[in-house]
Amino acid sequence: MRHRSKIWVRAKVLPDGEPMTIYGREAWCLRSLIEAGEKGCTPISHPGPRFAAYVHDLRHDYGLVIESIHEAHAGAYPGKHCRYVLRSIVAILEDNDTARAAA
Repeated sequence: MRHRSKIWVRAKVLPDGEPMTIYGREAWCLRSLIEAGEKGCTPISHPGPRFAAYVHDLRHDYGLVIESIHEAHAGAYPGKHCRYVLRSIVAILEDNDTARAAA
């Protein structure tokens, strides 16, 4: 059962994709990717418990094209991370904020 307090977006891939409703952290991730545009998102700039898992779900459950760019990072714990860039052109048709405002 979906909780009413959970965030959601109703979106479609342009120009002729079918509308789809995405809930929870996947909805948050999609909004973040859309807002980031070409600069993309990293788990460092957009901390989430499992950012890569949300990207995986958007790719495999919703068919979105999201590029993974591998980058090195320094600091106390040097290593590599991915920058995710949304390549599908996605339009948000409605979300929990606009639905609440219209009510």
